Amino acid sequence: MAKKKKVSAVLDKKVRKAKKLGKRILILILVLFALWVVTLIFAPTEAAYQSGSAPYITDLELPANPEGLPITRHTGFSLVYDEEHEQPMWVAYHLSREELYGTSKRKDNFRSDSSILTESASLSDYRSSGYDRGHLIPAADLSWSEEAMSDSFYLSNMSPQEPQFNRGIWSTLEATVRNFADTEGEVYVVTGPILTDGPYKTIGKNEVTVPKHYYKVILDYAEPDFKAIGFVLPNEGSDGRLESFATTVNEVEQLTNLDFFPLLPDKLEENLESSFSVAQWQFDTFQASAEQRQNFEPSEPAAQTQEHPLYSMAKGMLTKILVTVKKQSLNLLDIFLPKNSMEQIQGLIS
Repeated sequence: MAKKKKVSAVLDKKVRKAKKLGKRILILILVLFALWVVTLIFAPTEAAYQSGSAPYITDLELPANPEGLPITRHTGFSLVYDEEHEQPMWVAYHLSREELYGTSKRKDNFRSDSSILTESASLSDYRSSGYDRGHLIPAADLSWSEEAMSDSFYLSNMSPQEPQFNRGIWSTLEATVRNFADTEGEVYVVTGPILTDGPYKTIGKNEVTVPKHYYKVILDYAEPDFKAIGFVLPNEGSDGRLESFATTVNEVEQLTNLDFFPLLPDKLEENLESSFSVAQWQFDTFQASAEQRQNFEPSEPAAQTQEHPLYSMAKGMLTKILVTVKKQSLNLLDIFLPKNSMEQIQGLIS
Protein backbone atom coordinates (compact mmCIF):
# COMPACT_ATOMS: atom_id res chain seq x y z
CA MET A 1 0.00 0.00 0.00
CA ALA A 2 2.76 2.38 0.97
CA LYS A 3 4.50 1.49 -2.26
CA LYS A 4 1.37 2.38 -4.29
CA LYS A 5 1.07 5.74 -2.50
CA LYS A 6 4.72 6.46 -3.26
CA VAL A 7 4.23 5.61 -6.95
CA SER A 8 1.08 7.74 -7.04
CA ALA A 9 2.93 10.66 -5.46
CA VAL A 10 5.71 10.37 -8.03
CA LEU A 11 3.17 10.28 -10.86
CA ASP A 12 1.34 13.31 -9.44
CA LYS A 13 4.62 15.19 -9.24
CA LYS A 14 5.43 14.34 -12.86
CA VAL A 15 1.94 15.42 -13.95
CA ARG A 16 2.33 18.76 -12.15
CA LYS A 17 5.73 19.27 -13.79
CA ALA A 18 4.26 18.38 -17.18
CA LYS A 19 1.43 20.86 -16.67
CA LYS A 20 3.90 23.60 -15.68
CA LEU A 21 6.04 22.79 -18.71
CA GLY A 22 2.96 22.80 -20.91
CA LYS A 23 1.95 26.23 -19.59
CA ARG A 24 5.45 27.59 -20.23
CA ILE A 25 5.44 26.21 -23.76
CA LEU A 26 1.99 27.70 -24.35
CA ILE A 27 3.14 31.08 -23.03
CA LEU A 28 6.25 30.88 -25.24
CA ILE A 29 4.09 30.06 -28.27
CA LEU A 30 1.79 32.98 -27.48
CA VAL A 31 4.77 35.33 -27.05
CA LEU A 32 6.26 34.16 -30.35
CA PHE A 33 2.89 34.57 -32.03
CA ALA A 34 2.59 38.09 -30.62
CA LEU A 35 6.11 38.94 -31.85
CA TRP A 36 5.22 37.52 -35.26
CA VAL A 37 2.09 39.71 -35.43
CA VAL A 38 4.11 42.76 -34.32
CA THR A 39 6.69 41.97 -37.02
CA LEU A 40 3.97 41.77 -39.65
CA ILE A 41 2.60 45.14 -38.59
CA PHE A 42 5.72 47.18 -37.84
CA ALA A 43 8.62 45.64 -39.83
CA PRO A 44 9.40 47.60 -43.01
CA THR A 45 8.35 46.13 -46.31
CA GLU A 46 11.06 44.83 -48.62
CA ALA A 47 10.57 47.80 -50.96
CA ALA A 48 10.91 50.31 -48.14
CA TYR A 49 13.94 48.46 -46.79
CA GLN A 50 15.73 48.44 -50.13
CA SER A 51 15.09 52.13 -50.68
CA GLY A 52 16.76 53.05 -47.39
CA SER A 53 20.47 53.43 -46.69
CA ALA A 54 22.77 52.99 -43.76
CA PRO A 55 23.72 56.15 -41.83
CA TYR A 56 27.11 57.69 -42.45
CA ILE A 57 29.59 56.25 -39.98
CA THR A 58 32.13 58.81 -38.86
CA ASP A 59 35.71 57.96 -39.92
CA LEU A 60 34.78 54.58 -41.42
CA GLU A 61 36.85 55.63 -44.44
CA LEU A 62 40.06 56.09 -42.42
CA PRO A 63 42.71 53.35 -42.69
CA ALA A 64 44.23 51.95 -39.49
CA ASN A 65 46.89 54.18 -37.96
CA PRO A 66 48.86 51.96 -35.55
CA GLU A 67 51.83 54.34 -35.48
CA GLY A 68 49.65 57.28 -34.47
CA LEU A 69 50.72 59.43 -37.43
CA PRO A 70 49.18 62.92 -37.53
CA ILE A 71 45.90 62.95 -39.47
CA THR A 72 45.34 66.19 -41.37
CA ARG A 73 41.65 67.03 -41.79
CA HIS A 74 40.44 69.37 -44.47
CA THR A 75 36.88 70.15 -45.53
CA GLY A 76 35.56 66.95 -47.09
CA PHE A 77 38.64 64.74 -46.71
CA SER A 78 41.39 63.53 -44.41
CA LEU A 79 44.97 62.48 -45.11
CA VAL A 80 48.21 61.28 -43.61
CA TYR A 81 51.23 63.06 -45.09
CA ASP A 82 54.38 61.08 -45.86
CA GLU A 83 57.33 63.39 -45.22
CA GLU A 84 59.84 60.97 -46.77
CA HIS A 85 58.02 61.04 -50.12
CA GLU A 86 56.52 64.58 -49.80
CA GLN A 87 52.96 63.53 -50.65
CA PRO A 88 50.04 61.80 -48.93
CA MET A 89 50.33 58.21 -47.82
CA TRP A 90 46.55 58.14 -48.23
CA VAL A 91 43.59 60.45 -48.71
CA ALA A 92 40.20 59.25 -47.42
CA TYR A 93 36.68 60.60 -47.77
CA HIS A 94 32.97 59.83 -47.85
CA LEU A 95 31.12 60.76 -51.04
CA SER A 96 27.34 60.94 -51.32
CA ARG A 97 24.99 61.39 -54.27
CA GLU A 98 23.91 64.83 -53.00
CA GLU A 99 27.50 66.06 -52.97
CA LEU A 100 27.96 65.25 -56.66
CA TYR A 101 25.54 67.97 -57.74
CA GLY A 102 27.33 70.90 -56.14
CA THR A 103 27.85 74.12 -58.09
CA SER A 104 31.19 75.37 -56.74
CA LYS A 105 33.65 76.10 -59.53
CA ARG A 106 37.20 74.77 -59.82
CA LYS A 107 39.71 77.13 -58.18
CA ASP A 108 43.14 76.05 -59.51
CA ASN A 109 44.69 77.77 -56.46
CA PHE A 110 47.52 75.26 -56.01
CA ARG A 111 49.54 76.06 -52.87
CA SER A 112 51.59 74.56 -50.06
CA ASP A 113 49.76 73.26 -47.03
CA SER A 114 50.75 75.15 -43.88
CA SER A 115 48.87 72.64 -41.70
CA ILE A 116 51.56 70.01 -42.42
CA LEU A 117 53.97 70.41 -39.51
CA THR A 118 56.97 69.19 -41.52
CA GLU A 119 55.91 71.39 -44.47
CA SER A 120 54.41 70.02 -47.66
CA ALA A 121 55.91 70.01 -51.12
CA SER A 122 56.06 73.40 -52.87
CA LEU A 123 54.97 74.69 -56.26
CA SER A 124 58.59 74.95 -57.36
CA ASP A 125 59.01 71.19 -56.93
CA TYR A 126 56.56 70.56 -59.76
CA ARG A 127 57.55 73.49 -61.98
CA SER A 128 59.13 72.30 -65.27
CA SER A 129 59.24 68.73 -63.94
CA GLY A 130 57.15 67.26 -66.74
CA TYR A 131 54.65 65.86 -64.19
CA ASP A 132 51.13 67.00 -63.35
CA ARG A 133 50.13 68.00 -59.85
CA GLY A 134 47.74 65.06 -59.68
CA HIS A 135 44.81 65.35 -57.27
CA LEU A 136 44.18 62.37 -55.03
CA ILE A 137 40.72 63.47 -53.97
CA PRO A 138 39.60 65.12 -57.21
CA ALA A 139 38.31 68.67 -57.14
CA ALA A 140 35.12 67.49 -58.86
CA ASP A 141 34.24 65.42 -55.78
CA LEU A 142 34.16 68.60 -53.69
CA SER A 143 31.94 70.87 -55.77
CA TRP A 144 29.43 70.90 -52.88
CA SER A 145 31.48 73.48 -50.94
CA GLU A 146 33.61 76.48 -51.87
CA GLU A 147 35.94 75.74 -48.95
CA ALA A 148 36.21 72.05 -49.81
CA MET A 149 36.94 72.88 -53.44
CA SER A 150 39.69 75.26 -52.38
CA ASP A 151 41.16 72.75 -49.91
CA SER A 152 41.54 70.16 -52.67
CA PHE A 153 44.29 72.32 -54.21
CA TYR A 154 46.65 72.00 -51.26
CA LEU A 155 49.85 70.29 -52.38
CA SER A 156 49.31 67.84 -49.52
CA ASN A 157 46.61 66.38 -51.80
CA MET A 158 48.96 66.14 -54.80
CA SER A 159 51.27 63.53 -56.26
CA PRO A 160 53.47 63.70 -59.40
CA GLN A 161 51.54 62.01 -62.21
CA GLU A 162 52.35 61.44 -65.85
CA PRO A 163 50.17 63.87 -67.84
CA GLN A 164 48.66 61.09 -69.99
CA PHE A 165 47.82 59.15 -66.84
CA ASN A 166 46.38 62.09 -64.87
CA ARG A 167 44.26 63.37 -67.75
CA GLY A 168 43.43 59.91 -69.06
CA ILE A 169 42.65 56.70 -67.21
CA TRP A 170 43.05 58.26 -63.73
CA SER A 171 40.48 60.92 -64.62
CA THR A 172 38.21 58.17 -65.96
CA LEU A 173 38.51 56.25 -62.68
CA GLU A 174 37.65 59.40 -60.71
CA ALA A 175 34.52 59.97 -62.80
CA THR A 176 33.60 56.29 -62.43
CA VAL A 177 33.87 56.50 -58.64
CA ARG A 178 31.50 59.47 -58.77
CA ASN A 179 29.11 57.26 -60.72
CA PHE A 180 29.44 54.62 -57.99
CA ALA A 181 28.35 57.26 -55.46
CA ASP A 182 25.47 58.30 -57.70
CA THR A 183 24.15 54.78 -58.31
CA GLU A 184 24.75 53.44 -54.79
CA GLY A 185 23.82 56.61 -52.90
CA GLU A 186 27.15 56.91 -51.08
CA VAL A 187 30.62 55.35 -50.97
CA TYR A 188 33.71 55.46 -48.77
CA VAL A 189 36.96 56.03 -50.69
CA VAL A 190 40.67 55.75 -49.89
CA THR A 191 43.24 56.65 -52.53
CA GLY A 192 46.95 57.34 -52.82
CA PRO A 193 50.31 56.36 -54.27
CA ILE A 194 51.91 52.96 -53.76
CA LEU A 195 55.22 53.71 -52.05
CA THR A 196 56.56 50.22 -51.40
CA ASP A 197 58.02 49.37 -54.84
CA GLY A 198 61.05 51.71 -55.08
CA PRO A 199 63.61 52.92 -55.93
CA TYR A 200 61.96 56.02 -57.34
CA LYS A 201 62.69 59.05 -59.43
CA THR A 202 62.26 62.36 -57.54
CA ILE A 203 61.50 65.91 -58.61
CA GLY A 204 62.26 69.35 -57.15
CA LYS A 205 64.31 70.68 -54.29
CA ASN A 206 62.22 68.71 -51.79
CA GLU A 207 62.80 65.48 -53.74
CA VAL A 208 59.15 64.59 -54.23
CA THR A 209 58.84 60.89 -55.07
CA VAL A 210 57.35 59.95 -58.43
CA PRO A 211 55.24 56.86 -57.71
CA LYS A 212 55.11 53.94 -60.13
CA HIS A 213 51.55 52.99 -59.22
CA TYR A 214 48.41 54.44 -57.61
CA TYR A 215 45.47 52.79 -55.86
CA LYS A 216 41.86 53.40 -54.95
CA VAL A 217 39.65 51.30 -52.70
CA ILE A 218 35.90 51.86 -52.56
CA LEU A 219 33.40 50.60 -49.98
CA ASP A 220 29.64 50.57 -50.46
CA TYR A 221 28.23 50.31 -46.93
CA ALA A 222 24.64 51.17 -47.79
CA GLU A 223 21.83 48.64 -47.61
CA PRO A 224 20.80 46.30 -49.07
CA ASP A 225 24.15 45.02 -50.42
CA PHE A 226 27.56 45.70 -48.90
CA LYS A 227 30.49 45.46 -51.33
CA ALA A 228 34.04 46.66 -51.89
CA ILE A 229 36.48 46.91 -54.78
CA GLY A 230 40.08 48.04 -55.33
CA PHE A 231 42.07 49.41 -58.26
CA VAL A 232 45.81 49.48 -58.93
CA LEU A 233 47.03 51.50 -61.94
CA PRO A 234 50.55 52.19 -63.25
CA ASN A 235 51.57 55.84 -63.48
CA GLU A 236 51.40 55.93 -67.28
CA GLY A 237 48.91 56.50 -70.05
CA SER A 238 46.69 53.55 -70.87
CA ASP A 239 43.94 52.62 -73.31
CA GLY A 240 43.00 49.57 -71.23
CA ARG A 241 39.53 48.96 -69.85
CA LEU A 242 39.19 50.23 -66.29
CA GLU A 243 37.74 46.88 -65.21
CA SER A 244 41.06 45.21 -66.05
CA PHE A 245 42.73 47.16 -63.21
CA ALA A 246 40.17 46.09 -60.60
CA THR A 247 41.24 43.85 -57.74
CA THR A 248 40.41 42.95 -54.14
CA VAL A 249 40.95 45.35 -51.27
CA ASN A 250 43.15 42.67 -49.69
CA GLU A 251 45.47 42.84 -52.69
CA VAL A 252 45.78 46.62 -52.33
CA GLU A 253 46.50 46.18 -48.61
CA GLN A 254 49.35 43.83 -49.43
CA LEU A 255 50.83 46.29 -51.92
CA THR A 256 50.55 49.33 -49.65
CA ASN A 257 51.02 47.81 -46.16
CA LEU A 258 47.82 49.61 -45.13
CA ASP A 259 44.74 48.25 -43.37
CA PHE A 260 41.58 49.66 -44.95
CA PHE A 261 38.19 50.03 -43.24
CA PRO A 262 39.35 48.68 -39.84
CA LEU A 263 36.14 49.86 -38.12
CA LEU A 264 34.13 47.21 -39.94
CA PRO A 265 33.32 44.05 -37.95
CA ASP A 266 36.19 41.60 -38.55
CA LYS A 267 34.17 38.91 -40.31
CA LEU A 268 32.40 41.39 -42.58
CA GLU A 269 35.68 43.15 -43.34
CA GLU A 270 37.31 39.88 -44.42
CA ASN A 271 34.34 38.91 -46.57
CA LEU A 272 34.22 42.28 -48.32
CA GLU A 273 37.96 42.68 -48.81
CA SER A 274 38.78 39.16 -50.01
CA SER A 275 36.67 39.24 -53.18
CA PHE A 276 35.18 41.62 -55.73
CA SER A 277 32.84 41.55 -58.70
CA VAL A 278 32.89 44.20 -61.42
CA ALA A 279 29.34 43.11 -62.28
CA GLN A 280 28.15 44.63 -58.98
CA TRP A 281 29.32 48.11 -59.99
CA GLN A 282 28.16 50.39 -62.80
CA PHE A 283 31.26 51.36 -64.78
CA ASP A 284 29.90 54.51 -66.39
CA THR A 285 31.42 57.96 -65.90
CA PHE A 286 29.39 60.49 -63.96
CA GLN A 287 28.36 63.64 -65.78
CA ALA A 288 26.02 66.44 -64.70
CA SER A 289 25.21 69.54 -66.67
CA ALA A 290 24.90 72.99 -65.09
CA GLU A 291 21.14 72.73 -65.51
CA GLN A 292 21.01 69.32 -63.80
CA ARG A 293 23.06 70.68 -60.91
CA GLN A 294 20.78 73.68 -60.51
CA ASN A 295 17.62 71.57 -60.65
CA PHE A 296 18.82 68.70 -58.50
CA GLU A 297 16.55 68.06 -55.54
CA PRO A 298 18.28 66.09 -52.79
CA SER A 299 16.36 63.52 -50.82
CA GLU A 300 15.53 64.29 -47.20
CA PRO A 301 18.99 64.57 -45.59
CA ALA A 302 19.70 61.98 -42.97
CA ALA A 303 21.40 63.12 -39.79
CA GLN A 304 25.01 62.00 -39.75
CA THR A 305 24.73 60.05 -36.55
CA GLN A 306 27.98 58.82 -35.14
CA GLU A 307 27.04 55.16 -34.84
CA HIS A 308 29.65 52.57 -34.04
CA PRO A 309 29.93 50.13 -36.99
CA LEU A 310 29.19 47.13 -34.73
CA TYR A 311 25.95 48.75 -33.61
CA SER A 312 25.09 49.78 -37.17
CA MET A 313 25.82 46.29 -38.44
CA ALA A 314 23.73 44.63 -35.71
CA LYS A 315 20.85 47.01 -36.39
CA GLY A 316 21.09 46.36 -40.12
CA MET A 317 21.15 42.59 -39.67
CA LEU A 318 18.15 42.68 -37.31
CA THR A 319 16.20 44.82 -39.74
CA LYS A 320 17.08 42.44 -42.55
CA ILE A 321 15.85 39.47 -40.49
CA LEU A 322 12.57 41.22 -39.70
CA VAL A 323 12.07 42.14 -43.35
CA THR A 324 12.71 38.53 -44.39
CA VAL A 325 10.30 37.15 -41.74
CA LYS A 326 7.59 39.56 -42.90
CA LYS A 327 8.13 38.74 -46.57
CA GLN A 328 8.06 34.94 -46.06
CA SER A 329 5.07 35.16 -43.70
CA LEU A 330 3.08 37.11 -46.26
CA ASN A 331 4.02 34.57 -48.92
CA LEU A 332 2.70 31.74 -46.72
CA LEU A 333 -0.49 33.59 -45.87
CA ASP A 334 -1.02 34.25 -49.55
CA ILE A 335 -1.04 30.50 -50.16
CA PHE A 336 -3.56 29.59 -47.47
CA LEU A 337 -5.87 32.61 -47.28
CA PRO A 338 -8.43 33.85 -49.83
CA LYS A 339 -7.34 36.77 -52.00
CA ASN A 340 -9.74 39.28 -50.41
CA SER A 341 -8.48 38.35 -46.92
CA MET A 342 -4.88 38.86 -48.02
CA GLU A 343 -5.75 42.27 -49.49
CA GLN A 344 -7.25 43.29 -46.15
CA ILE A 345 -4.15 42.11 -44.29
CA GLN A 346 -1.87 43.94 -46.74
CA GLY A 347 -3.93 47.08 -46.22
CA LEU A 348 -3.57 46.87 -42.46
CA ILE A 349 0.21 46.34 -42.38
CA SER A 350 1.38 48.47 -45.29
